[in-house]
Amino acid sequence: MDPEFDTGLDTARKPARRFTKVPVRYLLPNLITLLALCSGITAIRLGLESRFELATAAIILAIMLDAVDGRLARFLKGTSRFGAELDSLADFVNFGVAPALLIYVWSLNQLRTLGWVVALGLAICCALRLARFNVALDDPDKPAWASGFFTGAPAPAGAALAMLPLYLGFLGVIDDGHKYAMFIAPYVTAIALLMVSRVPTYSGKNLGTWVPRDLVLPILGIASFSVVLLIAFPWQFLTVLAFVYLALIPLSIRSYRRHQQADKSAKTG
Repeated sequence: MDPEFDTGLDTARKPARRFTKVPVRYLLPNLITLLALCSGITAIRLGLESRFELATAAIILAIMLDAVDGRLARFLKGTSRFGAELDSLADFVNFGVAPALLIYVWSLNQLRTLGWVVALGLAICCALRLARFNVALDDPDKPAWASGFFTGAPAPAGAALAMLPLYLGFLGVIDDGHKYAMFIAPYVTAIALLMVSRVPTYSGKNLGTWVPRDLVLPILGIASFSVVLLIAFPWQFLTVLAFVYLALIPLSIRSYRRHQQADKSAKTG
């Protein structure tokens, strides 16, 4: 047939390409990521309705779900590029946008434009931190021991730390967030800068790969007790965790430098 009069009938006769099947192990981690995203977006709505305790609890739930989805994907061998991109976008909403808006409505709007700049800074620093984390995954020169540290505070920890004034408010330590906005703004700014800083912080990724048999029951007991405390005394427990995390930062810096010195000595020796 002359190409000028080709009607495309031969192409039409070709069978349509069927969709390939996707294993369930790829769906479950992404489903948990979407649940975390729903929780983070719901926190924004609750914050706009001045239901601050429920909004904060929704972000904490998103943090817990975020801790599960990646580990579940690695356990099921269901990691994928799509899941990594989805997780990063969800983290920006859950740990950047949602906490920033919540803190702004609860306190920083008292400072008007300055308060909005601080809230924007928290969200932007979270985005920059996530982008840097995604790029660092492809670093081939990263030593093995460096996987035990984050560069700066991770996004979930940054969100939990930034909401420390809210925990104190729920406990009655801060009676009015607007009254203390001038003190809360520098603190939130410091947490935002901590996320994009070069300060090494413990990652905890290498913990729990192998557990000594005699420590199994104590670890299970401590984990169960922690869940009970989180349910029974959420704001007290989260406040203690925030202060403990901040207190561990000098120790993580010291440990990181010790590994650096050992690595340099091994190379020169």
